[in-house]
Amino acid sequence: MVLDKISLFSGLSEPDMEAVTKLAVMRSYPKNTMILCEGDHSDSLYVVLSGKVKVYLSDDEGKEVTLNVQGEGEYFGELALLDNAPRSASVVTLEITKLAVISKPAFEECMRKNPGISLKVSQGLARRLRDLSENVRSLALMDVYGRVAHTLLDMSEDKDGKKVIPQKLTQREIASMVGASREMVSRILRDLSIGGYITISNKIITINERLPAGW
Repeated sequence: MVLDKISLFSGLSEPDMEAVTKLAVMRSYPKNTMILCEGDHSDSLYVVLSGKVKVYLSDDEGKEVTLNVQGEGEYFGELALLDNAPRSASVVTLEITKLAVISKPAFEECMRKNPGISLKVSQGLARRLRDLSENVRSLALMDVYGRVAHTLLDMSEDKDGKKVIPQKLTQREIASMVGASREMVSRILRDLSIGGYITISNKIITINERLPAGW
């Protein structure tokens, strides 16, 4: 299980990590399954063991804004462990997905028995809030190219000396994440590909060298 690799539980002792792992229930979902709906009341944390999900907001007219696309080792629904507010976003599977689910009552009982977990989880949530603040900053202050570059770098992982985005992203998904048209994103990705800055193979993007400051 990858629970010990997610940032929310980073730094937990081996006994505390074992206690958290025992709480998790494994569930599998087909593609295009709604896991959470914005405004719903539910109380579980979800960790992606395999597959891919989209976290998004939508309005009454069906317009969507993608907040994130998450793959193996990432998590969502963490605020439900701390409060009783409705879900702040919707989550849908983009492919067959396996999740580890931890319910709030079970987690609260675990923290009572293992008080060291509370501090580490609070630190993990603080890191997530800082990341969200940086994303809001990029959307507010950067142009479309800057937002695309920021998103690619933020989602990338180091692999064999290069930065690779493991999730298979479509141009439409990237456009929704940066608040731009698919056509604009397509032109930016095409120019970066022609310039050798990125390589796109089977929807997996590899960043070959430092992206230019402007476009």
